[in-house]
Amino acid sequence: MTTPLRIGIVGLGTVGAALFNSLKTHQTSITNRSGRSIDVTAVSARDQSRDRGIDLSGVEWFDDPVKLVASPAIDCVVELIGGADGTAKAVVETALSGGKHVVTANKALLAKHGSSLVARAEANNAALNFEAAVAGGIPIIKTLRESLAGNQVTRVSGILNGTCNYILSRMELEGLTFDACLKDAQRLGYAEADPTFDVGGFDTAHKLSILASLAFGAEIDADAVYVEGIASIAPLDLVMADELGYRIKLLGVAERTATGIEQRVHPTMVPKHWAIAQVMGVTNAVNVAADIVGELTLVGPGAGGNATASSVLSDLVDIARGIILPPLGLPSSALATPERAPMQRHEGGYYIRLAARDRPGAAAGIATRMAEQSISLESIVQKRPPASRAADPAGKLGEPVPVVLITYATSEAAIRRALDAMVADGHIAEEPQLIRIER
Repeated sequence: MTTPLRIGIVGLGTVGAALFNSLKTHQTSITNRSGRSIDVTAVSARDQSRDRGIDLSGVEWFDDPVKLVASPAIDCVVELIGGADGTAKAVVETALSGGKHVVTANKALLAKHGSSLVARAEANNAALNFEAAVAGGIPIIKTLRESLAGNQVTRVSGILNGTCNYILSRMELEGLTFDACLKDAQRLGYAEADPTFDVGGFDTAHKLSILASLAFGAEIDADAVYVEGIASIAPLDLVMADELGYRIKLLGVAERTATGIEQRVHPTMVPKHWAIAQVMGVTNAVNVAADIVGELTLVGPGAGGNATASSVLSDLVDIARGIILPPLGLPSSALATPERAPMQRHEGGYYIRLAARDRPGAAAGIATRMAEQSISLESIVQKRPPASRAADPAGKLGEPVPVVLITYATSEAAIRRALDAMVADGHIAEEPQLIRIER
């Protein structure tokens, strides 16, 4: 009789409890597919007395997760506590050093320590699987590492954070402000009490760095990701996007360019007819462009207990089957050192919203600064506020007028120089809004 794969689960939150339940509910089918049973023999969490809705009878409890890892009754550790350092790092490193397999959903840990963890796993012939670390239930890790192994991937992009997509969707559909949507997202449990990691774009950046490594056969380089969040997006930007045929999404984009690998996270205007533009709410989506297959778009739940547990289960089934692959698709010794493409060299179209001062020479001054940088404009839209113009107390300036510029393809550096000059000229009353356009 084939021996079972004995696993220890570290972290019994929403995902851990869902995983435990799924293993029990689908025990027979999982055994049939794996060729052996997958048994939970130990667990570790902060509070043993908490009611998690699962029956832990017959399962050994460890207050110290590192002691769980050392147990001879464990073949594989499932790390679900999160965090780039501390206990999570200790658990994973200890398990791999002892030749025990690891399944993790921890994108922050992988983004910061992925290269060293991969080398440790290979040195000890242990699996390091992390399907659940990116895009929840979407099988994007296996798609890049296995299904597209014969392709040369040129670009991978996607909506990788459900909180941001939910907020932008509500802002667009209901005309709400960012602050109002964020408060509602927190009330519904879609956003944390401190939402900076999500709305600031950092969660997406961690996930993107992992996808970029798999896509381009390079070491994880999270420090190279250019990051902007969504807090600056105003209702007017969403209205203008709609009028211009776009929808605003927080995208993570990694692509191979002539100057190196470009990794960027920022609000993006996406044409409405693109499949990724139709993805609303907390759903995630990932688009992959490759030389043989062309383009693929995968859409699905990006978070939640069952969705994430589904990805963890797929990794466990692989281990139970005896499948141990290089975690990043290539042996760590074959991973390239990525050549970073500076964001200043990025080229594309831009949406620029200016609060132009209503005074003689302002429009001409703005146009001059754009021309000086050889920036061609596709369109100019002036959105005069509904209230009548009103002079300031000094009687010199009228109320600022929103002016939207849409550029043809140009460089990030040229745009930045032009905007800096406009600010210095005093023609703009507020910080310019800049959103990149994907076409």
